Amino acid sequence: MDMRVRKPVLHPMPEIAAFVANLKAAFGDAEIDDAIRRGKAGEPTFHASENGRSVGTASTATANAWQVDQTIRDRHYCAGCDGDCVGKEGSCVAW
Repeated sequence: MDMRVRKPVLHPMPEIAAFVANLKAAFGDAEIDDAIRRGKAGEPTFHASENGRSVGTASTATANAWQVDQTIRDRHYCAGCDGDCVGKEGSCVAW
């Protein structure tokens, strides 16, 4: 019997994985999974790049592409948000 302990596998794109998890929490698993699936199939619905790896299909309209920078990382995902929390320290439910 093999008794070696397996180390957990780290995600090759951890920031993208966290961002996708937040998108799923905000918009639902089915919607985001569909966009990713279609992006992998060649449609420009999802494209991500991190740590030298890419997945999905890039859009030809780069002006419309989201660039994940500190502004995006600091956003809050509040259910029913009207935008009042943008740029503030906490989520809008705290206001």
